[in-house]
Amino acid sequence: MLADAQFGLSTPSLLFPAISLLMLAYTNRFLALSTIIRQLYDMHRSDPHENLLRQLGNLKHRVALIRGMQAAGVLSLLCCIVSMILVFSNQPANGYVVFGGSLILMVISLLLCLAEVLISDAALNILLKDIADDLNKDADDDGYTSHRR
Repeated sequence: MLADAQFGLSTPSLLFPAISLLMLAYTNRFLALSTIIRQLYDMHRSDPHENLLRQLGNLKHRVALIRGMQAAGVLSLLCCIVSMILVFSNQPANGYVVFGGSLILMVISLLLCLAEVLISDAALNILLKDIADDLNKDADDDGYTSHRR
């Protein structure tokens, strides 16, 4: 049969702490992103600027990724619970298969998280480049030579 003799109630329960911590991290990322969006909204209302448009697509994409991360994480947790119920109901082979699905959902969640982190990193690098460009421009305007490569 598919199920290993060592597969029991404790195997799916091993994912509970990991999923809980991931969901907490995902929620924190969502809250941080929602704070940024609210700040941009307030900035737009007080002083509309076309530079905000550059960030909108990025932010929408990141919100969608976080939603996907959270959904895959929740489904992974639900599959773990179903897996434990199946093992408890003396259906370890079915529990084994559902647990495999839980692991696949966890991998999907982590891959979405990686994509969101990479997009976030790219956005931060754009901001850092803008700051460096402004500083170099100010230095050039003051008669100083910049150290551009």
